[in-house]
Amino acid sequence: MNYNDKKRNLMEIIERISENDVVVAFSGGVDSSLLLKLFSEASKKSGNRVCAVTANTKIHPVKDIEIASRVADEMGAEHRIVTIDELQEAGIENNPVDRCYRCKKSIFNKIIQLANDEGIYTVAEGTNSDDLGMYRPGIRAIRELGIKSPLAEAGFTKEEVRKFAAEFGISVSERPSTPCMATRFPYGVKLDYESIRKVEDGEIWLRENGFYNVRIRVHGNIARIEVDKKDMNLVIDKKDEITEYLKKLGYDYITLDLEGFRSGSMDIHIKDK
Repeated sequence: MNYNDKKRNLMEIIERISENDVVVAFSGGVDSSLLLKLFSEASKKSGNRVCAVTANTKIHPVKDIEIASRVADEMGAEHRIVTIDELQEAGIENNPVDRCYRCKKSIFNKIIQLANDEGIYTVAEGTNSDDLGMYRPGIRAIRELGIKSPLAEAGFTKEEVRKFAAEFGISVSERPSTPCMATRFPYGVKLDYESIRKVEDGEIWLRENGFYNVRIRVHGNIARIEVDKKDMNLVIDKKDEITEYLKKLGYDYITLDLEGFRSGSMDIHIKDK
């Protein structure tokens, strides 16, 4: 199926779902932003209600809430926020292998509760078809709870999502993915918010200094930096500044991963199994 066929398929799915009021699980990333835009446009025809709901969590980047609020406002969308403390409520203090499943289940149960309190019984979220080929235990929670995933259903890849979002002029069409900060730590390691915020501070600083895709993976007192391969020379050029900043955060050893940025690099042994 080519891109234009996928667009037509997606629009049919959106129109079908929009026959009822809908809540969009909205992170402010490109996937959920495209969904919110499509549902908002469909609601103008159907007259049904669309509500964006963002989870305010302690293991996601702090700026996510600010960005989500701004993008929802740009679209003129109704926007609600639910608060969750995953380390306590989702039982992921020791970063278990099924962390993503537990988190998604906990977050989406809260979103469903808010939706139902508003008299809305359809919830949609932004999983795309690329996600289906990766280690994403959270998708199981989404399916168990009956959440709609229009982008995945229509076969949209991440690249196609960005392309369609750009056609609408959505401001976050090129925003890099920002998965939860727990993905920076090996499975089985006890998580705490101080360590999570330290990683976030480091990644923010690196982005402000010219890097697009950035991850700091933490192995004890070692900070392993992942950037796009094209940016590796920039890391070398700025090695003294980077080392100084990250050591101030408390890391003793600063390393550059020669394989470069790759989503889910902490999952390699799980994938092998």
